[in-house]
Amino acid sequence: MYELRIETNFSAAHNLRNYEGACERLHGHNWHVEVNVTAEKLNETEMALDFKVMKKETNKVIDRLDHYYLNEKEPFDVLNTTAENIAKYIYDELAKNLNDGNVKVSKIRVWESEKAAASYYE
Repeated sequence: MYELRIETNFSAAHNLRNYEGACERLHGHNWHVEVNVTAEKLNETEMALDFKVMKKETNKVIDRLDHYYLNEKEPFDVLNTTAENIAKYIYDELAKNLNDGNVKVSKIRVWESEKAAASYYE
């Protein structure tokens, strides 16, 4: 089994619903995102997946979040903008374009600060 990982960042504002405390007020983060994929075999170029493809697909998803008020963006106009939900959203969106029977998104980790992160995997 092969595992690849890239990292990226985005900045966005949000506020938590149904939460008592400072995070219920509008605030922002410089979110750090780790994307992990696995593959059982290598392709004809002897790569599991070209990092360029991984970055391109990740950037498509991140661009939908970067410098926005997340509570106004689908699906976060309904879902709470927790790190857990953001990680799952990125996972689901990347899986649509990267999973191919060999390559599979294995885990997304989203850091909202240097010391706090949430992961999603199946």
